[in-house]
Amino acid sequence: MKQKKVPLRKCVASQEMMPKKELIRVVRTPEGEVLIDLTGKKSGRGAYICGKLECFKLAQKNKALDRALKCQVSPEIYAQLARDFASVEEEFLAAKDSEDNE
Repeated sequence: MKQKKVPLRKCVASQEMMPKKELIRVVRTPEGEVLIDLTGKKSGRGAYICGKLECFKLAQKNKALDRALKCQVSPEIYAQLARDFASVEEEFLAAKDSEDNE
């Protein structure tokens, strides 16, 4: 039986290629708002970040999200994403652990 291909994406902060399921997607919607997309299915331009807070801070410092989303991300949005990221990080890691156990 043929092995199923695992989609790979690059973290915008660490530049590391990882399976799509191990990354968190940040999306710029057609309306122009920037938010975290856990499903990976929202429409708009997406950028992927490792599920680590250090990677998020590095992306903020280097303005990696600005480049990847092709828009200026305001400091207020970064602050909101930092709050969201802290809560999402726990959910994301718990989901990843349960997936690994299966």
